[in-house]
Amino acid sequence: MQLVRPEFVPDPSLSQAEMEALQRDIAEDARFEDDLDFSPETIASAGDAPVDDQTTLRTGDGAADPPLVAGVDQAFVDDKAISAIVVLRGGEVVERVSAVEQTEIPYIPGLLSFREGGAILAAFAELEIDPDVVLVDGSGRIHFREAGLATHIGVTLDVPAVGVAKNLLCGTPEQSLEETYPEGARIPITADDSVETCPDGTVIGHALQTRQYDSPNRYINPLIVSPGHRVSASTAADIVDATTDGYKLPEPTRLADSYADEAKASVE
Repeated sequence: MQLVRPEFVPDPSLSQAEMEALQRDIAEDARFEDDLDFSPETIASAGDAPVDDQTTLRTGDGAADPPLVAGVDQAFVDDKAISAIVVLRGGEVVERVSAVEQTEIPYIPGLLSFREGGAILAAFAELEIDPDVVLVDGSGRIHFREAGLATHIGVTLDVPAVGVAKNLLCGTPEQSLEETYPEGARIPITADDSVETCPDGTVIGHALQTRQYDSPNRYINPLIVSPGHRVSASTAADIVDATTDGYKLPEPTRLADSYADEAKASVE
């Protein structure tokens, strides 16, 4: 994929104040409403695909094929970030790539894209096909400046993007996340004074329960799903729900996580 907004490529040499200023610019350019060439209902169930992590590579055939959904995840070896991208169509892997880049700064809450973004963009440069939507292991609009990793990558490439995080970075859930919820439950997360760039009460994402144990003694926490770019909060949850089958994580990011670990083994 080609860079559309090269001025937004994450630069780890910037000061923290400059990084935060760049994020505010990215948030201004981000679009948190639907601008998609498909409907989430057209994403075929991942249950039609093999469930092992060595899914056979296949190529879609024809305009009626389901959309191309990419998953992005990272692994680390010392000061190197390994970014993996797996692209699925109808639950079948059609392409996967990886890239390795140095990490030049430590993890700083809210500035993850400046640590991992270079490796992610390097991996996208290796893709031969352009995905219709990208699921990123990280936050999107649920971010102090509405510019989490999924938003930063989505705006820079101008591709629809969704953030799929395991923990809540900021904002206020409309219901407690300490309760046990059934599969399919969605809890809106709204902006509060921890989000400096949008009005309090704005729905910036959802806690989405993608899997749950049928037992009172065990429970699974929901995923934190938010729009990254060219996707609304509601549709972001629809897309994650449509790509999740039998696991907590949606298949694109689950397989990207596995592939990142596989690629990590070859990095010294």
